[in-house]
Amino acid sequence: MSNNISIFVADDHPMLLKGLVVELKEYNYEVVGTATNGASALEQVIALQPTIALLDMEMPMLTGLEVIQKCKEEHVETKFIILTSHKEKGFIHQAKLLNIMGYILKDEPFQEVHNCIQSVSRGEPYFSKVFNDVLDNEITPELQKIKLLSPSERTILRLVAQEKSSKQIGELLSISSRTVEKHRANIKAKLALAPQPDALLMWAKEFKDFLSNL
Repeated sequence: MSNNISIFVADDHPMLLKGLVVELKEYNYEVVGTATNGASALEQVIALQPTIALLDMEMPMLTGLEVIQKCKEEHVETKFIILTSHKEKGFIHQAKLLNIMGYILKDEPFQEVHNCIQSVSRGEPYFSKVFNDVLDNEITPELQKIKLLSPSERTILRLVAQEKSSKQIGELLSISSRTVEKHRANIKAKLALAPQPDALLMWAKEFKDFLSNL
């Protein structure tokens, strides 16, 4: 086996799963289990405690990210790598929030999967170039803008992410809806958002998970 690294693999496409297992075994990895849905993946990862779990992003019952979250709640020591077709910043942002160790795209050569496994097994994160590009150029600059907001503006932004109206936010914070509207206008300016009416709501929903951690 490859440096005594045990691997668990989950993907809801049987042919892709089979091909991935074959490739892993050719590199002398010990594949200790497989799954085609998130619920089975969660159960087996907790039971088997593999060195690394290689998970598809979207699976029936539980997504790869949901499996990771639940494993972290159970204090499972397995390190996680997401193998996915998704390049959208929403998925990458969610993965970043979970502090996953690896994120590789399915259209990349298997050598990248191998490199990622080796790096992660040493405790060193390894991400696809696309992951880093989206993180550095699309996500981080947006999140940096939050530092420009006052505590009250951040509170209002969190409520906007919950799809609360200005009237509802005003009632919750004991301020007038007109004051809320002024705050919303200031937030939009600081975030450099487009003038469309729903621009703030769209931004807040996209970064909702990050806002909830502020």
